[in-house]
Amino acid sequence: QVQLVESGGGLVQAGGSLRLSCAGSGRTFSTYSMGWFRQAPGKEREFVGVISWSGVITYYSDSVKGRFTISRDNAKNTVYLQMNVLKPEDTAVYYCAALLVFPTTQTMGDQSKYNYWGQGTQVTVSS
Repeated sequence: QVQLVESGGGLVQAGGSLRLSCAGSGRTFSTYSMGWFRQAPGKEREFVGVISWSGVITYYSDSVKGRFTISRDNAKNTVYLQMNVLKPEDTAVYYCAALLVFPTTQTMGDQSKYNYWGQGTQVTVSS
């Protein structure tokens, strides 16, 4: 069992930066790959990116590639989402999620593959 808690959300102006954190519980946290998703008002939840258990491999959606970076510190049971050059369209509730088997490029956005989810943190980008 893994419990996840996101933090770091808030209000930021366009062009600014935020770093989200996802703290995990449990001794097995470091064995999980970790994904980030987001859900904007009135829209479906969408894939943002994923990082392997070791932190060596990352994938990103095209909409955030080059602006967002996922990293992790397994000693602290924490995964980070560094968001730079934020745009108003990045406004959403951001969720972290854990999965045991690192996804393929075809399945990394498949939410059913993720075993555990956090409660989400709100990010609002003003224009």
